[in-house]
Parts: sequence; C-alpha cells; structure tokens
Amino acid sequence: MELSKIIVSFFVLQFLLFQSPINAAPGNSNIFREYIGAEFKNVKFSDVPIHSDVEFHFILSFAIDYTMSSSSPSPTNGQFNVYWDTDNLTPSAVSAIKNQHSNVKVALSLGGDSVGGSSAYFNPSSVDSWVSNAVSSLTDIINQYNLDGIDIDYEHFQADPNTFAECIGMLITTLKNNGVISFASIAPYDDDEVQSHYKALWKSYSQVIDYVNFQFYGYDKETTVSQFMDYFSTQRSNYEGGRILASFSTDGISGLSPENGFFTACSELKSKGELVGIFVWSADDSKSNGFKYEKQSQALLAI
Repeated sequence: MELSKIIVSFFVLQFLLFQSPINAAPGNSNIFREYIGAEFKNVKFSDVPIHSDVEFHFILSFAIDYTMSSSSPSPTNGQFNVYWDTDNLTPSAVSAIKNQHSNVKVALSLGGDSVGGSSAYFNPSSVDSWVSNAVSSLTDIINQYNLDGIDIDYEHFQADPNTFAECIGMLITTLKNNGVISFASIAPYDDDEVQSHYKALWKSYSQVIDYVNFQFYGYDKETTVSQFMDYFSTQRSNYEGGRILASFSTDGISGLSPENGFFTACSELKSKGELVGIFVWSADDSKSNGFKYEKQSQALLAI
C-alpha cells in the first residue's frame, strides 16, 4: 500500500475511535410511554387513546419492596409487592389491552416517591440478598401480569451509589438473561443525590438499560423552551449514548407544559434527529381532560 494511503487510513481510524457518541444524534423513533395506576383514579388501560403507529408502553406504578402489614410501612429487602390500582389494572386487563393492540407493551415501575404516606427508600440488607429476593418476587409479579419490562424509579436512598448500581444492574441483567423481561428503563431527575445513584448505575450497566425516562417535569414550572433544550442536552451528556425521552406531567405542577411550549421543544428535537420518544406522568391525571395531550404526543411521534 502506498504511504499516502496508509497515512489517510490511520487518520480515518483515529477519527472513528475518538468520535464521542454524544455528538451523534440517537435518531428519532415513535416510542410513547405513560405511567398509570399510582393515584387510584379508576383509570383503565382502555380509557387511554392508543395510536396504531407508535410503540406504546404502559408503565404500572408502582411495585415497591415494602410491606403494609404492620402499623407503618417497612422495607422488605427486595421482596416486592404491588401498589398500583389493582381493581382496574388487573392481569386480565393487561392481556386484553395487549390482545387488542399489537403495538402495546406493559411494564412495571419500581420504587416511586412514597408508600403509605412515607418516603419509599432503596434500603438493601446486602447486594446478594436483595438481588435474590427481587429476582424471585418480581419474576412472580411479571409472570402473573404478563408484563414485558421494568422501570427503575427509586427517588430516596439509604444505600450508597455503588450498592444501588450493583443491585439494580444485577437485577436487570438477571431478569433479561432469564427471559423474564425484554426491556428496562430508568427514571432519574435533576437532584444531586438522585443523579449520583443513577449515574453510577449508568456507568456500570448502561448496556442493559434501554430507555432513560428522565423526569424533565421535575424542573421549574416556568421552564422555557430554550431552557428545556439545554436541560435535554445536559442529560444526553450525563447518560451518554442513552435513548433519552422527552417528558411532561399532566398534573400541571411543574416542568415545561404542553400549553407553554413542550411540543415546540419536541419539534425542535425531532428536527435534530433527537426525539427518541415521549413519556407522560400520568394517565391518572389525564383522565379528566380526555387525554388530549396523549393524542397530540402520539400524533407527533407517528408522523
């Protein structure tokens, strides 16, 4: 080979090796996800409009490794119990919505903010015992409900970031290897303690995490479109290479709302090839307005 061609090949290889994934757009896709069942407002899967041209994920909220059998809730070291609206969101209801819509998958979310009016802490006795209990108890629930994936939404911690990373990383890995789930997501938000735990998990186990449900609605209610775009860019850096979804809340409490420019921001992301998908908190709150923003979100993703 001529010396000039060798030199060119060398620099091409250097370019490919040192290109940072964060500089490459992850690509648009049509994933729509929605949390459901946490607020016991009698919302049913069948209440929520489902566009045939999106990949639709319901996320049952929540399964928590706490028990309410005593006078106050207490942690169970990975033995999960169901805390969503089981009157309406039953195993038969899961089967029915999946049979009716081939584009629907259903997951469960772990942790959440609170249980029985108290904070729900991630509080393992040890990595091995927690993972063993979690794999066993969640496999039972997932099989009972015919679920497809899990979401990690712990928001309070009584364990260091490395312990959290090992417990959750090993849990996801084991459930996937056992064929119990086909996808997993994490749901961090902009808080120093929360981010330290999820970034440790991402550093060690990003290869088994399919989606980042970043809670952009955790930012201030006065968030502008420009600020939202900056926040999105920051989280792409924090979770480098991750499939980060845009998000809003229909409770109107915080974050960039649909009324104030959320869909403008999504259109900008889509034009840049960065709109992986959208998720919503939550179907419970959207029932009263006829799910109008769910319809708008899915219409945008389906284009």
